[in-house]
Amino acid sequence: MKAFSMTDVGKKREVNQDYVYVSTTPVGNIPNLFVVADGMGGHKAGDFASRYTVETLKQEIENSKEDGPEAVMRKAIQTVNHKLMEAAAKDVKLEGMGTTLVAATVIEHTLYFANIGDSRLYLINQEIKQLSRDHSLVEEMVRLGGIKPEEARFHRDKNIITRAIGGKEEVEIDFFEYHLKKDDVILMCTDGLSNMVENDELFRIVQSRRDVVDAVEKLIARANDNGGKDNIGVVVVEPFAGGAEVSL
Repeated sequence: MKAFSMTDVGKKREVNQDYVYVSTTPVGNIPNLFVVADGMGGHKAGDFASRYTVETLKQEIENSKEDGPEAVMRKAIQTVNHKLMEAAAKDVKLEGMGTTLVAATVIEHTLYFANIGDSRLYLINQEIKQLSRDHSLVEEMVRLGGIKPEEARFHRDKNIITRAIGGKEEVEIDFFEYHLKKDDVILMCTDGLSNMVENDELFRIVQSRRDVVDAVEKLIARANDNGGKDNIGVVVVEPFAGGAEVSL
């Protein structure tokens, strides 16, 4: 297994509110862990929310007594949600903060992941497929037939999300599992990438990579070339490649 992660502030923002984490070695009872978070709130609040959520999630998973990846992640995420809300209640500067979250692990040939918000997880092989489900106002409009999928990308309300860590006492978590094949590549990212780079371009960059480092660096560079309107957080995982993980 090989994995690489990186964030970039982009070209328009002053503060980086994205936070990513990779470990190809065990974290508690799960054999690896990959996380992407996109914070929201004031400058300090969004930055705090994403970093605190990912770091606390890792700690909760390390200490978890739950059995199985779904139980481990659900319990850890609910606990993180409560702790983030408690932190916000204690500091007026952090009031209203929240974050998206995608957290994944690969066990043998199965990908397990949790999703809250509009950060994404894609699976790339002979095509690119979004496996996560956006929790956003625009996505709800698409599902209800109010707008067409091709209109969603540029809709004025695209950045309004309907679920977040820190949003309410009981966070609603989507949990997925997916059988992986030999040449599958996992791409996880914040909307600073997915809003700036079309899916077919994401596919071409990942498919033409020298390695996971090259893929992540080129994805971030392309998002910035296309305007870099938001922070960019990216994780690329080759589940069945040999070698050790690297991270920035």
